[in-house]
Amino acid sequence: MDHPRPQLRIGDGSVRLQIDTKLSKNWGSGGTDNIFEAQTPAIDSLENRDSSNVDSGSTSRPTVHAPEKKLTLFALQLAVLQKMATGLGALGSIWATVVLLGGYAIKLTRTDFWFITIILLIEGARIFSRSHELEWQLQSTWSIADAGIYSFRALKLSSSFVIRAMKGMSGPIESQSPEIKEKNNEAKPSNRLTRTVRIQKEMNNEERPSNRLTRTWTSSEVPLLPYAGWFFLSRNISKLFYWLQWLSALACISLSVVRLVQLRHGDAIERSSDTKNERSALIVFYGLATAEAFLSLLEKVYWEWTIFYHKLLEEVNEDCAFGSSDRISIERFFYNAYSKCVDGSIFDGLKLDLVSFATELLASDSSDEQRIGARILQKFSTNPRFAHDTLQKIGTSTSVIERLVEMLNWKNPQEADIRLAAAEILSKLAGKKQNSLRVAGIPGALESISSLLNNQRSSYGASGETLESESVNSRENEFSAFNQLGLSILKKLASDHDNCEKIGNTRGLLPKIIDFSRTGERLLRNSHDKDSRIMAAKKSLQVLKLLARTSGTAGKHLRQDIVEIVFTVTNIREILKYGEKYPILQTLGIEILISLTFEVEATERIGSTGGIIKELLRIFFQEQIPRDQNLVGVAAGEAIAKLALKCDRNCCRILNQGVLTKLVEALEDPVLRINSARILRNLCTYAGEDCFVELKGVSAAAPTVLMGIMLAENKLQEVMLGLATQVFRLMDPQEASITFDQTGINEAKLSKKLLEILKVYQYPSAKVPRMRRFAIELAIWMMENNKATVQTFRAMGMKEELQILAETTSEIESFDIFDGTVGLSRHSTAIHVLVDNALELLADGS
Repeated sequence: MDHPRPQLRIGDGSVRLQIDTKLSKNWGSGGTDNIFEAQTPAIDSLENRDSSNVDSGSTSRPTVHAPEKKLTLFALQLAVLQKMATGLGALGSIWATVVLLGGYAIKLTRTDFWFITIILLIEGARIFSRSHELEWQLQSTWSIADAGIYSFRALKLSSSFVIRAMKGMSGPIESQSPEIKEKNNEAKPSNRLTRTVRIQKEMNNEERPSNRLTRTWTSSEVPLLPYAGWFFLSRNISKLFYWLQWLSALACISLSVVRLVQLRHGDAIERSSDTKNERSALIVFYGLATAEAFLSLLEKVYWEWTIFYHKLLEEVNEDCAFGSSDRISIERFFYNAYSKCVDGSIFDGLKLDLVSFATELLASDSSDEQRIGARILQKFSTNPRFAHDTLQKIGTSTSVIERLVEMLNWKNPQEADIRLAAAEILSKLAGKKQNSLRVAGIPGALESISSLLNNQRSSYGASGETLESESVNSRENEFSAFNQLGLSILKKLASDHDNCEKIGNTRGLLPKIIDFSRTGERLLRNSHDKDSRIMAAKKSLQVLKLLARTSGTAGKHLRQDIVEIVFTVTNIREILKYGEKYPILQTLGIEILISLTFEVEATERIGSTGGIIKELLRIFFQEQIPRDQNLVGVAAGEAIAKLALKCDRNCCRILNQGVLTKLVEALEDPVLRINSARILRNLCTYAGEDCFVELKGVSAAAPTVLMGIMLAENKLQEVMLGLATQVFRLMDPQEASITFDQTGINEAKLSKKLLEILKVYQYPSAKVPRMRRFAIELAIWMMENNKATVQTFRAMGMKEELQILAETTSEIESFDIFDGTVGLSRHSTAIHVLVDNALELLADGS
């Protein structure tokens, strides 16, 4: 047989075993391959998890251009026009005050004096309005939008001073009557106030007061003039200021052009003051005024054409994959970039991006700003195009992660959407090992995640059956999203060993996780895969599986804590009993049981739980599912084998089910034979003398076992070797001789095969760590049972082979099961002792 041999490295008198790193999961050949083989740690598994949601970040990842670059470029272009106009306006004002009014004040005609005065007043009002316009725009995206009169066109071209003063006189927006509020909400169903109220009503079906205490006045609340709230409910106010700005620019151009034409023809200036310098000074002033007003109009026309005709905001909103309700986020970002370009360098806005903008908004005290920031990060972190860069940027900022974790504790129904967005962002963020460690490392993070879990089934019966009432279903729907996200975050955090220990140490978290695994007959038989309770049960089991598989001292304590919770095993029993529609749930439950049996006390406790062994055996032998697809059945076989390992009570419980004949017959089944052989071997080894009579039926498997040794390879050959020794020990020499005759395999052929196996496996194998042990045990039985076999082995060179083997023994051959790279359940007889016993038999023949 052509078997790959592990490499042996010898140095300084030590022997080191190089274990294969490719340990595949092969259900058809013996189960999950988790506990019966030693495994090397999967180095990349944690880094590559959640790859379906987040790009792996490789260098081959295509470059994605940020959609918001279009907005920052547009803001730069507008800022250039505005700064040019502002500069010309300032120059015109200086020219008028210093040159005209300072040098020609006495000589100016009454017409020019009033033209200059009116133009300066118009320009002054426009410059003042423009200097406060962005402040008004930024404020309006929160307060005016909530009041139900938000108009994008009006915001851009309105007068900020007048609006803010009038708004202050109107009193707090919150002081409006409920009837007016309701009317505005119906008139503007797309604004954020309506959306917030709708979310609030869906959460608890009634209005609740906010828990937030406001100690300062905002610009939108100062009641300068009470009883004027009605004034701001009219759209005409916005339109009025919109047209006033246009008219002021047009008026300035008109007045300036008229005077320029009159000056050109020379018929509008009295001859007494019509000097060359005066005329030139007036032409320069009116030219500056015309240019300044023209640039202002050009900026507004360019704004209108780009925003409303070219629909730049809608285009960027679509490129970002935002919904219509998220358009306010794009507007807010644009105003922010435009403000930076105008207030500072024109290039300052180019440095902005939506992710940084959103993280700044998260730190705000305004719930509206927090909502927009959370929504932006939520959209980007769930979009495959932007997820990698977004999560990478969030993951490097501890303050942002802390803020997101803090939001998980918010219980105000009006902030439910912010909390939900924060939970979804953290769920995506925890998909990378480095980020998951940062999230779990924040003080109070796991307590915050625990606050998401709220299982509203405390009124259910002990069996976990749901109550068919609208109130219960309503409460479940309220918390379903938070439960799913909370369990998803825990699942990703639990993929790291260090986080598992923290999860186990978090007070009250483990019982919450286990509580979601509660199902019941009615739920399992009458629900569907997309049922939120089934999905929550699945994620709960996935988290428990990861926690139960934790290695080391932390894993030992975790398994003890899980078993001590009285509902753990009973919840799994209900899934095994009624969950035939959900094999994935049954498989997860069985894998949890397998992991829990690493602890001796847990093995007895699980076996003593009524119905567990019965249901595992039923699943193991079930015929409804095709054998090649019966993954849950194979897992059940592995669990039964583990329960029987070194536990005489569980062995008796298995035998009391009357399945011995079925187990022997299962040795012929290609899917079940490996675990069936393991179960039979453990029953024969650990059942005790009281069950000897019942175990005599195992002798019927001897022919199948012999054929398996001679023809099989790898794991099947290993388990058949292990079972052979136990089967032959239950038989007297005469029965064994009859078996050899029936199969046509005499002891000489079997001896030769054993020698071949030892030659092939000159070094321990991680895939079949007990192969050499079982071969030596069978050889010892053969030599003890028939002295003639000693001579056969001597002639074949068994002594020399054993001497070579004695130099390559390893700790990997001393254990029945493994927890990763850690051996558990040590054999009573060490491998080197078996080798010495075999050599002694070969030496003296006794």
